[in-house]
Amino acid sequence: MTDLAFENKDFLWGDNAGPVRMLSEYLHPKAELTKNGITDTVVVFGSARIPSPEEKAGNPNLNGLTPFVRYYEEAVEFARLMTEWACHWEKEFPGRNLHICTGGGPGIMEAGNRGAKLAGGNSIALNIVLPMEQHVNPYAVPELSFEFHYFFMRKLWFMKHCRGMIAFPGGFGTFDELFETLTLVQTEKKTKIPILLYGTEFWKKVINFPALAEFGLISKEDLQLFSFADTPEEAFSFFQKNIRLELTRKLSTKS
Repeated sequence: MTDLAFENKDFLWGDNAGPVRMLSEYLHPKAELTKNGITDTVVVFGSARIPSPEEKAGNPNLNGLTPFVRYYEEAVEFARLMTEWACHWEKEFPGRNLHICTGGGPGIMEAGNRGAKLAGGNSIALNIVLPMEQHVNPYAVPELSFEFHYFFMRKLWFMKHCRGMIAFPGGFGTFDELFETLTLVQTEKKTKIPILLYGTEFWKKVINFPALAEFGLISKEDLQLFSFADTPEEAFSFFQKNIRLELTRKLSTKS
C-alpha cells in the first residue's frame, strides 16, 4: 500500500473516511463561492420532472405533464427578471450581489439556471448525485456548479447565502426542501427570509396549511411565514420588495 492517504480511493470511499467526505462537501463549495464573491442568493426549488417545452414536444410520453410545462416557462421568466434586477445591486448595496441558486438538475432547476443565463448572468447549481433523474443541466455555470453525495450538505449550501426561496410545484424532494426551510425559519435557526409558493392552486390542493394550524400542530402565526404567487411578475415584485427590506436591516443568516 503506497498511496498517500488523501489519494487512496478505497480509503476515501470507506466508512472511516466519512467525516473527510462530509468536510470536503463543506470546504470545497465554501472556497469556490468565496473566490467568486458570492454573497446572496434566491433559491429556486421545484420538480425535476417538469419538462421544458422543447422536451415535451419531442416526447409523447410526457403528455401527462402538459399542464405543468407552463411552470417551467414561468420559472425561466422569474429567474430572468431576478437576474436583471440583480445587475443593479452593486450600486445600491456595495459589496453585495444576488444570484439564482438551483439544485442544478433538470426541470424547474434547469429553468432557474436558464432564466439567469438569458439575462446574461451567472447562477449557482448544487447538484446531487442520484441513480436516476439528476444530471447537471446545460445552463449551469461550470465554476459555480457543485456535485454532492450528501443531501444534508447540499441543504446547508442552499441556505447559507439564501435571502429568499421560491418553491414551484414538485414532489417529495421539493416538499422536503420547502419544509426544511420553513422549519429553520420557524425555529429561528435561519434568519427570517421571504418564502414564496408559486402556483396557488397546486399548493393549496396538495397541502392544507390552515388545517395544521386548526389542529394546533403549528401556530396561526406560522401561516405568515410564506406567501403565494401565480405570475413571474408577481413573484419578482414580492422578492424585490422583501429582499430589499431584509438587506436594509442588514440581517444575516444563522445557518
